[in-house]
Amino acid sequence: MSSPFLLPVLALAVCMVGAAEFMLAPMLAPLAAAFDTSPAHASGLVSAYALSYAAAAPLMGWLSDRAGRRKVLLAAMLLFAADSFALTLVPTLQAAMALRILGGLAAAATIPTVFALIAERIPPARQAGAMGGVMLGMTAGIAAGPAVSGLLAESWGWRAPFLWIAGCCLAAFGAGSWVIPRDLPPACMSMTKDPSINNAGDGILGLLLAKGAWNGSAVAGYVFAGEVLRIRYGLEVGAVGIAVSVFGLGLALGNMLAGQARRRYQREENILTFATVVVAGSMTLFLTAAIGLSVALGCLLTWGAALGIAAPASTALLAQRAGANKGKVLAVSESINNVAVLMLLPVAASASATYGVTPDAALLGGICMAGAIGSATVRRRQL
Repeated sequence: MSSPFLLPVLALAVCMVGAAEFMLAPMLAPLAAAFDTSPAHASGLVSAYALSYAAAAPLMGWLSDRAGRRKVLLAAMLLFAADSFALTLVPTLQAAMALRILGGLAAAATIPTVFALIAERIPPARQAGAMGGVMLGMTAGIAAGPAVSGLLAESWGWRAPFLWIAGCCLAAFGAGSWVIPRDLPPACMSMTKDPSINNAGDGILGLLLAKGAWNGSAVAGYVFAGEVLRIRYGLEVGAVGIAVSVFGLGLALGNMLAGQARRRYQREENILTFATVVVAGSMTLFLTAAIGLSVALGCLLTWGAALGIAAPASTALLAQRAGANKGKVLAVSESINNVAVLMLLPVAASASATYGVTPDAALLGGICMAGAIGSATVRRRQL
């Protein structure tokens, strides 16, 4: 039986991944000054982390399937802590970027291992709720990371946020050493999929590609939400920031409702189909329709909430169908998601600059709906 503290510790681990990925947003100027470069060059620290994360995820997922979840996750927390601490000591931007690559490796090991561990230790009926609760930790890290890092850097200098991350990772390592269970033998791991799902390996590629489509387009669309609010409603920068935070609130709300959605709709396939259609519809309405500000904020909240429900449902479904290869499949999913966002952002930006927001929104909404249809099609083949 798993410790009642397991999920909070896993939430702390993924919170650090989310915070580390976005914490540099308010710190580019002090980092540029520290390394005697420009903010544009300092942004290479973000790229080094993200590209390392995307490229290494499949390898790290395979490693967690072979070496064991506990070993890989604890090693990742130690590497994260050591990397963050070492960043405060290096003298050059090049050395800092090399260390951020190591941080990306640690992140790539953490995310699939955490969710594979949940899939192996939590009964199938509770997996979506458990994953939603842990994803809430990542949502908190993404939302709070820039704010906390900005305050720490302003008060104590650019090194303080990295020391904060290092301390939290050490805390996660210490707590994880006590609560993360010993690794299951391979024979037991292969038995943890939902017995109601036949031919578990079938349809995984389709689900991965469909998730890349709906998740990538939803994230790419969110990047343009602030500009839409500014142009359409004449909001100032501060007001735009507050308005856009409604999406994060919706995302957190969706994470918390994931378990309730599983109990209501019974199967992850049903949740996924419904939630992704809602994502596509609310995103397209927000980006294209001439609606009042209150309705637009409602669309933004719905968009985030539906995405917050769809993500844990999709992760639980992939884990159930992956058999003994949960780490590998979930890691490939992470890579596909990141690649989809990296591909769609420049395409969407170009379409918006050339043809305006409406055709751009139609493109992203169409891709999102195609992903939703793809998920439903895979579902029908499995029933």
